[in-house]
Amino acid sequence: MRLKDKVAIITGAASGFGEGMAKRFAEEGAKVVVADLNGKGAERVAGEIGGAAMPVAADVSIKSDIEAMVRAAMDAHDRIDIMVNNAGFTHKNGDLLQVDEQSFDLITAVNMKAIYYAALAVVPIMESQGVGSIITTASTAGLRPRPGLTWYNASKGWAIAATKSMAVELAPKNIRVNCLCPVAGETGMLAQFMGEDTPEKRALFRSTVPLGRLSTPLDIANAALWLASDEAAFITGVALEVDGGRCI
Repeated sequence: MRLKDKVAIITGAASGFGEGMAKRFAEEGAKVVVADLNGKGAERVAGEIGGAAMPVAADVSIKSDIEAMVRAAMDAHDRIDIMVNNAGFTHKNGDLLQVDEQSFDLITAVNMKAIYYAALAVVPIMESQGVGSIITTASTAGLRPRPGLTWYNASKGWAIAATKSMAVELAPKNIRVNCLCPVAGETGMLAQFMGEDTPEKRALFRSTVPLGRLSTPLDIANAALWLASDEAAFITGVALEVDGGRCI
C-alpha cells in the first residue's frame, strides 16, 4: 500500500503503459483518475479497477480538457498528489522530411505542450498542499535517438529537459518532478516505432536490448510506482531508464 490515500491522475491510461500504471497504482492504494482521449477505453480500465478509479475523457492537447480533468479530480477527492503525463503520439518511422505538418504539430501538442498545460493546472494545487509528484513518460529516444523518429525523438528530449528544469524550480515547493525513459514495448505505438510490426522487426529490435526483450506495461508501472511513492522522497530531476540496458 505504498500509495495509500494518494490521488493520482494518469493520462493515456486506457491502454499500454498508462493502463499498467493505473492498475498498479490502484493495487498500492491510490485513488486513480483514468484519463484518455478514448473515453470508452478509460471507462473499461476504470471498471476493471473498481471503486478506486474514475474515468475521464480528455484530449491532453486541449487546455480546457486538462483543466476539466483536474477539476473532476478535485471535485471527487479534493487533492492531487501525483500527476502522470503519460499520453504520447509519434509519427511513423521514416524519412524526417516526409513527416507532414499536422503530425508534427500533434507530436508537439501531445508530447510537449500537454506537460505545460498540466503544470499550469496542478502545480498551484500541489503547492497549496505542500507536496506533490509529477511524472512524465519520456523515452530512450530522448537520450539515444534512432534514425527515422527524428521529431518524436526531439519531443522526448524536450520532455527530459523540461523535467529537469521543473524539478529545480519546484523543489522549494516540495514538488518532485521526474520522468521515465522506457525502451519500446508492447503498446499500440510499437508498429509506428518500428515502421511495421513483423516477427523479423521485433527480433531485430530485441537484439539491441541487452536483456533481450521489449518493455512491458508492468515494467514501466513498477518504475512509476517507485517514483510516485514516498520511497523516492529524495529523488527529483531524474530521467529513469527502464530499458533493459538499451542506452548503455
